[in-house]
Amino acid sequence: MQNSEAMALSAALLAVAGELTQRIDEGVAARGFDGIRPAHGFAFARLAPDGATVTELAAHLGVTKQAASQLVDDVVRKGYAERRAHPRDARARLIVLTARGWACTRAAEEAAAEVVRGWSEVLGEGEVRVLRDALARIAPYGPLRPSW
Repeated sequence: MQNSEAMALSAALLAVAGELTQRIDEGVAARGFDGIRPAHGFAFARLAPDGATVTELAAHLGVTKQAASQLVDDVVRKGYAERRAHPRDARARLIVLTARGWACTRAAEEAAAEVVRGWSEVLGEGEVRVLRDALARIAPYGPLRPSW
């Protein structure tokens, strides 16, 4: 693949990822979940299903513990998560999604599904499955991180 082709592919992937993030964010807001940013969604992905400590969340997001702590303070204040005693470490607090946090997560899933349905209208369902499978083979294993 020529450098120009590689750059065109890179630009297309980044554009699609950016649009997907924006459309999910808009879909979440349209479903009545105010004050949620894409960074919150990346945090929710780590908090579901069993919760996480601030340290684990910081590693997942690729931020400092202080930045993760501020994000946790924000989602707790907004009612999307709560702090609980950690079942195995008395020194740590476990951050878990509340019912509101789970509802917001479902709203994000619905918004993502709407976007993918739009891709299916353009490419066809078979091509979308091929795309999904191809991307799964090259996508790095690990946390979903926002591109700060």
